[in-house]
Amino acid sequence: LNHDRPPVPDVVVPRGVQPFHLHLKPVRGRLVRLGKLAEALLGRHPALHPAVLALMGEAMALTAALATALKFQGSFSLQAKGDGPVPMLLADCTEAGALRGYARAEATKLATLLAADAAPSAASLLGGGYLAFTCDQGLEMDRYQGIVSIEGDSLAAMTGHYFRTSEQLQSQVHLACARTDDGWRASALVIERVAGEGGVDPEADAEAQDDAWRTAQALAGTIKAGELLDDRLTGERLLHRLFHAEGLALDRPRALSYGCR
Repeated sequence: LNHDRPPVPDVVVPRGVQPFHLHLKPVRGRLVRLGKLAEALLGRHPALHPAVLALMGEAMALTAALATALKFQGSFSLQAKGDGPVPMLLADCTEAGALRGYARAEATKLATLLAADAAPSAASLLGGGYLAFTCDQGLEMDRYQGIVSIEGDSLAAMTGHYFRTSEQLQSQVHLACARTDDGWRASALVIERVAGEGGVDPEADAEAQDDAWRTAQALAGTIKAGELLDDRLTGERLLHRLFHAEGLALDRPRALSYGCR
């Protein structure tokens, strides 16, 4: 037991993940708002620098967004290994929404970086290395893993690189994590282009579908970090602001909780 840390938090965010799609358009997505769960998780690591905690919070929000897009039994994880001041970053989420995260920082390297840059990017923190996404469904099932080199300044850009190169999936990722007046908060907005079937207008030609995807990207691109992290702005209202004119349809929300196993 780690007696130097606060008690294990019993925190559940009932609407932590809000899945959605755009009616008859090739767009689906998830909005993740960790709310007070971010403070419960990140607040357990007071020795870590805020820049490292912010990266860890983004990783947990992103992992929750990606895990809840899948149908599986087990855990979905994000792992980054690099040669920078943060050589290890890990987050995982179970099919039930149990979420956890971990980051290891090397004090000397981090101090040198912070002396030169008070707000370092994810690329500066991680350095050169690789990013792995793993779906582990236990010993009786094959484990799926996708690995790519770390490319891009932000964790969102790194994830986009993974989707383009490993999954051939068009996507857009927005991440935010910061300490607010209410404590640490973390959020993710992920949209994906789906295949031209199942919920997509069968009469829409390729050009119309391309245009619908570009419009969704442009609208998602207007999101601000402050909106993602504002507890007073509900997820439903935020998505309505972005996509109400594009046939926004909300799917059943998913709960998230603290999940140290």
